[in-house]
Formats: sequence, C-alpha cells, structure tokens
Amino acid sequence: MSVIGLGAWQLGGDWGEVGEDDALAVVDAAVGSGVTFIDTADVYGDGRSERLIGRWRAAHPDAGVMVATKMGRRVEQKVENYSPDAMRSWNDRSRQNLGVDTLDLVQLHCPPTAIYSVDAVFDELDAMVGEGRMRAYGVSVETCDEALAAIRRPHVASVQIILNAMRLKPLERVLPAAYDAGVGIIARVPLASGLLSGRYDESTTFGADDHRTYNRHGEAFDVGETFSGVPFAVGLAAVRDLAAAVPVGATTAQFALRWILDQPGVTTVIPGARNREQAVANASAAGLEPLTPAALETVRSVYDARVRDLVHDRW
Repeated sequence: MSVIGLGAWQLGGDWGEVGEDDALAVVDAAVGSGVTFIDTADVYGDGRSERLIGRWRAAHPDAGVMVATKMGRRVEQKVENYSPDAMRSWNDRSRQNLGVDTLDLVQLHCPPTAIYSVDAVFDELDAMVGEGRMRAYGVSVETCDEALAAIRRPHVASVQIILNAMRLKPLERVLPAAYDAGVGIIARVPLASGLLSGRYDESTTFGADDHRTYNRHGEAFDVGETFSGVPFAVGLAAVRDLAAAVPVGATTAQFALRWILDQPGVTTVIPGARNREQAVANASAAGLEPLTPAALETVRSVYDARVRDLVHDRW
C-alpha cells in the first residue's frame, strides 16, 4: 500500500457538498498519482462514500487499490449493540456498497472504550475473517490508551489514530508499541481538518453542513475529530509559527504530511481531498526529502508552546 493514501470522508459528507463527478475525479487523481490505499466508512454520507468508491473500483478492476472501511457508528454507542448479528449486518451492507464479496480491511469505528475488553467482539471479528467476509480487521481509535489496548489484541492488523503536528502524543508509546507488534498505523486527520493546509485565516468560514461549523465544541461527535480538538484561533497561530520550517517549493500541507511520514512506525497517512488538485498535491508529499532535524524540532517546539496543554492529556 502507498505511504500516502486517500481519506474518503469528504466524498460522503460533513465537509460541504462534493458532487459525484467531482468525487470520482478525486479518486482518479489520487490513484493516478500513486495512491493505492483508500479509507472510507459505512457512516460517511450514510454509505455514499462506500458506494462511490465501489462504483469507481468496478470501472477500474485492475487498479490494484486496497480499500479499507469502518463499521459501528450507525448505532448508539453501547457495548450491547456490537452483537454478532449487528456486526454481520454492517458487514453485509459495506460489501454491497463496495460491490465485493470480501472486504480488504474492516475497522471498528471509534467504538466505546469498553469494547476493547470484550473478548466476544474480537472472537466474532476472527470468525468473520474465517468466513471470508474480510481479509483483516483493525480499529480506529480516539485515544492513545485505546490504541494500546487494540495493539495488545493478537489479530488486530491496524490501528487508525489521529496523528499530526498538533497531536504528538502517539509518538510516545503508540507508534513504538505498534512497530514492535507488527501492527500497521494509519494516520488520520493529518491536516487537522485543513488547519495545517495553511489556507485559513480568521475570516475563514465553513458551511452549515460542514463539521468544522457544527462540531467545533463536540456537539455531534468527539471534538478531537474537528481541528484535532485545537481551538481554531490557536491552530491558526500555530500554523503561522510552523511556516518558517516549510521547505522551499513545498506547501504547508505537504510539509505536514511529510512530517507524519518521517515518524517511525507509520504505515500510511490518509489526507482527504475535495478536488483533483488537492489529491495530486497530497500524494506528491511522498516525494519530498525527509525533514531536517531543525524542522522536526520546530514542530515539537510549536506543539509544546501552543498546543500541548490543550490536547496532550485529553486523548
């Protein structure tokens, strides 16, 4: 799989309107730029993202693209709702949406913390692999403690976690533990909901249907999913501080993606894109030279000065 993938949340919803033709063009551009890993979920647009990716893959059967999806967020987040029948129902729906008999990778989608202690849930996931419903399974998590609990599970193939220049805590224990266990790390929210693109300022507004408007305080889901939990004004100031470390010829977004790729233990990073140009620019970050020690230190110092006290102990 490619070290830079494509996150397909934008193709489903919650980021403003993206038309079907534009969504398919994003996938075209990403794959044409070397992306071979796409991450989606059954809840993105209530299946729209999965269906669009399934439609694209049906038209490109030899593209060699691995598609990961996620399940579990379409119901109230209670342990009892993660029953064998429910998980198979979610799995059936994703297989239908994506047009495949066997899913490449299925991830529990930020389940309740208690789930990580329920052996029966992971036994069922093992059984579903054995039945040929999916080739492997992983977990998308909110916190580092959840990531460590998932890594301790013997058959978890991957952990998806928020990792970016404003969320450094996973570097301490999660990435080393995953590396030692042979568990893949999928770095999500890599641009902090666009903050790390460097394109926003105090006058920037977002549509009413964009989570960067309606979830700034965690009204709809975990606030860490929106701007990585960093207040918008604080994030803008941090990005300005980072600007001096951006290599000549690179954008701020490419710098932010390259920083993630430079962290030992990262398997792939999954920036989203709303248009072809963003998809191509994101993929090209893989070709940048590794960041200098001075640039890496700048990220650390800005984090410590601006962000650490707001996020480090929360997730």
